[in-house]
Amino acid sequence: MGAPLSPGSGAATGASAALAGAVPTLAGPVVFGTATAALRHGLTTVRPEVTVRETTAPARVAPHAFALAASLTADEDDAASGRFVLLFDEAGHAAWEGSARLVCYARATVEPEVAADPMLPEVAWSWLVEALAAHGAGVRALGGTVTTTTSRRFGVLAPDGDSFDVEVRCSWSPDWAETAQAARRPGGDDHGRPWTAVDTTAHLHAFADLLAAMAGLPPRLAGVVPLPGRRF
Repeated sequence: MGAPLSPGSGAATGASAALAGAVPTLAGPVVFGTATAALRHGLTTVRPEVTVRETTAPARVAPHAFALAASLTADEDDAASGRFVLLFDEAGHAAWEGSARLVCYARATVEPEVAADPMLPEVAWSWLVEALAAHGAGVRALGGTVTTTTSRRFGVLAPDGDSFDVEVRCSWSPDWAETAQAARRPGGDDHGRPWTAVDTTAHLHAFADLLAAMAGLPPRLAGVVPLPGRRF
């Protein structure tokens, strides 16, 4: 499961050191700083078809935030794209059921016959749920929406043809945040299991697999069925 990333541990320091000089100095509570270091380090292990980079985090949503932008290209066009945002408030939120919240957005272009399938929203949501489960990403308070859109083009845009998209907007609270918080408290109960980098990056890998499934790529893990009909 990887080396423990308890506050001040050598693994946490190593994750930061591996990116020394390439990223800003970590700020905020130790848990947030260690989590962002793990996510930055995890960018090197995201499935190669998905390009992920750090981007500007939203302001005034939470005391601390970290954001990643992702894209997946086919035939020189973006087949899928999205954002992965970590929000952290050490005081916690009742609605979050904890101190951290992951907010994600994913969009992909689909074929007309796929867009017309009334089961597409349920299938797209299942990609997220199955990807989280396949990577062992513990979550609480998972919620979101799936939207399908059809854009008709007219006039000078008509030759470009119509476009069909599916969007997933979702958020959940990662279990690793509470495990880490418990480990920081004197006598805290971490349920006998230390917080690891894998606990944090599992959520990022699940998000990457969601994008891949939406774009029609075959899954890296069993149990995630991709969208049919797209060739890469």
